[in-house]
Amino acid sequence: MTWRRALEDFPAGLVWLVGAGPGDPELLTRKAERLIRAAEVIFYDALVGPGVLALAREGTRMVNVGKRSGRHSKAQESINDLLLAAAREGKRVVRLKGGDPSIFGRSAEEMDHLTAGGVTCRICPGVTTASAAAADGLASLTLRGAARGITFVTAHLRAGEPLKLDWESLARPHATLGIYMGRAAAPEIARQLIAAGRAPETPVMVAVNVSLPDERLIRGTLATLGFLVQAISDDDPTLLLIGEAVAPRAQPGLSLAQALTASANGQDQR
Repeated sequence: MTWRRALEDFPAGLVWLVGAGPGDPELLTRKAERLIRAAEVIFYDALVGPGVLALAREGTRMVNVGKRSGRHSKAQESINDLLLAAAREGKRVVRLKGGDPSIFGRSAEEMDHLTAGGVTCRICPGVTTASAAAADGLASLTLRGAARGITFVTAHLRAGEPLKLDWESLARPHATLGIYMGRAAAPEIARQLIAAGRAPETPVMVAVNVSLPDERLIRGTLATLGFLVQAISDDDPTLLLIGEAVAPRAQPGLSLAQALTASANGQDQR
């Protein structure tokens, strides 16, 4: 593809909200990679992997606007204004977001602000962390007869706020539950789900630094979830997957009984 052809859908002054996937650059879409290489300014989140950032051309202005564990380098309102200002300068702007921009990425707020300011924006989807975690854990997010649906929620809260979720709905059987940013609230999540009727022996998979070299997949049960997250750092991005679909499966040289034993002990079996 020629350079001129590559820029046909990226005129000056346009903003692309691009999904960077869970971290591994090989999980980027081809379109995302092309847009990153074409960008003149990239505003990126803290969860964007270094291998993804390395794809930017030399001379591209790179702006870290990440938020981690409540320590905000930029307020959302400031990020909105930065995007608008760069687009009004006539730059090709990429807003690079971990995972998929439309899943807990606050993309609607940024699009509304840009549209109100007369700037056109578009979205390039990305692989969300739950999909990558399930793939690395050799699990299926759905499972015939056991998981007919998937629900994604976030457990991220402002300091001092209680965790208010529809626990009865989330505890329904025959569904997989994915909880983003769930490490800190894991004991409360387990307690509330069990109280709402989810079985204590429901399989769980705690996924840390998904798709990166230091990835960890920790398996156990809902009853042991609070224990499983104790060794995870506050700064490690953590996803919780809960439901029968993420139960461990026997691998060559490992019986199902051994896999279940390893799961109960919180060991990674992939």
